[in-house]
Amino acid sequence: MAKSSNQKLKLLYLMRVLLERTDEEHVMSMNDILEYLKSCGIDAERKSIYDDIEALRTFGIDIVNKKDRPSGYYIGLREFELPELKLLVDAVQSSKFITTKKSDELIKKLESLAGSNQAKKLQRQVYVTNRIKTMNESIYYNVDDLHEAISGNKKITFQYCEWTTDKKLVPKKRGELYNVSPWALNWDDENYYLIGYDNVAGMVKFYRVDKIKKINILEEKREGLEHFEKFNTADFSKKTFGMFAGDEQIVTLDCSEKLIGVILDRFGTDVSVRSAGNGVLKVRVSINVSPQFFGWLTGIGSDVVVTSPEGVVKEYKEYIKKILEKY
Repeated sequence: MAKSSNQKLKLLYLMRVLLERTDEEHVMSMNDILEYLKSCGIDAERKSIYDDIEALRTFGIDIVNKKDRPSGYYIGLREFELPELKLLVDAVQSSKFITTKKSDELIKKLESLAGSNQAKKLQRQVYVTNRIKTMNESIYYNVDDLHEAISGNKKITFQYCEWTTDKKLVPKKRGELYNVSPWALNWDDENYYLIGYDNVAGMVKFYRVDKIKKINILEEKREGLEHFEKFNTADFSKKTFGMFAGDEQIVTLDCSEKLIGVILDRFGTDVSVRSAGNGVLKVRVSINVSPQFFGWLTGIGSDVVVTSPEGVVKEYKEYIKKILEKY
C-alpha cells in the first residue's frame, strides 16, 4: 500500500490500536502510538495525533489521558463493560441449543469487544468443552429464519427430527414437511422453542428449534391469530412445564412456608399466596396441567399438596400410582 494511502488510514489505525490494546491498566504513551503507526508505514507528528485523538473523542470514543505514571492514553468506557461481556459469555456457554463450534465463534467475537488485555480475563472462564450441546449446526441460522418469518407474517415448512436409539437425529414421519404458522420463540430450560399454529391439525404446538431442519419460508400469511392476540411469552413460561401443552386450569396448592422461594421463583411474585396457619401456605396459580407439572410436584415431595380442582387431584393420584406400579 502506498504511503499516501496509509496516511489516509491513520485515524483508523489509531482507533484500532487504542481499542485493541488499551484499558485502565494498560496505557499507550505518545511514543508507543508513534512507533505503532510507524510499523504500519505511517510517519506522524505528535500534533497530528493530538488532533486525531480529539476527533475520535468528538466521534464518541472515550479516550482518557492518564497523567500520572505510567502516563499515556487508554479507552475508558466501552460499548460493553467487562462484567456485561462475562454475562454474555456465560449465556453462550450454557446454551444447549448453540453448538460447541458456534459457541467458540461467538465467544471470540465477544472477546474482540473487550480489547486484547481484558479478553484474557474472559478466556479464563471459557469452559465449553464437554458441555451438553446440540449437534444441529443449523440452529444458529434457524433462529434467524424463524424471526424473519414471524416479523414477515409468513407460514413456514420444515422437517422435525427425533433421536433414534443409535443416537442419530432423523426426520419424523419419514421426512414429511410440517406446515406451521410461527408466532413466538421461547427460551425455556436452556432450549429454544418455536411456538406456532399447526395449520393442518388446527392447534397450537411447540417445537424444539434444534430439532428443526430445512426451514422454508412461504408466501402465505400466517394462521391462528386468535390464539395469539393476547399471548404473553413470560406469562406462558410460568404456566407451562417443560414446554408441554395441557389444559389451563386454576390449581390450588398447600405448601410448606419454607417453599416460598421455590414458589416465587417458578411462578413470579404476582402469584396468589396466603397463610393457612401452622406453617402452611395456600397458593392459587394458573397452570397448563401436564405430566411435566406432576413431575415437578413429585420432585418437591410431601411439602406440597394439590387440593383443587378435584379432577387435577385425581389425575395426580393416577400419575403417582402408575409410578409405584413399576416398583
